[in-house]
Amino acid sequence: MRQNLHAVTLVVPDYDAAINFYTGVLNFNLSQDIDLGSGKRWVLVTPPGSCSGSLLLAQADDDLQFASIGNQTGGRVGFFLETDNFERDYKAMRSLGVTFEEQPRYEPYGTVAVWKDPFGNRWDLIEFND
Repeated sequence: MRQNLHAVTLVVPDYDAAINFYTGVLNFNLSQDIDLGSGKRWVLVTPPGSCSGSLLLAQADDDLQFASIGNQTGGRVGFFLETDNFERDYKAMRSLGVTFEEQPRYEPYGTVAVWKDPFGNRWDLIEFND
């Protein structure tokens, strides 16, 4: 048997603002943007070079969903962007205005730094040791 994690929902305040950040700043690929009617869309973005593990960008449409934006994991880091070159991506992201909460750390498992997307979600940029 083979299974993959296809996508994880990320609640955002606006589809287009989220698409602009993830594709324009982080260079993710816009895999799908399908109009579902009634203001809903199926929007998948995928990191460059990845063949699975997309984000499903879901525009909030009620008070509970708006309240969860940026805090979907209770303040913890909830998303992990793996890279094959930490230094390259760290410098590029900083030059494009991505907010890092800390300097890079060198942990037994790899190099990591916590950053936030413009919606308040906490991420790790991580390059695992071989």
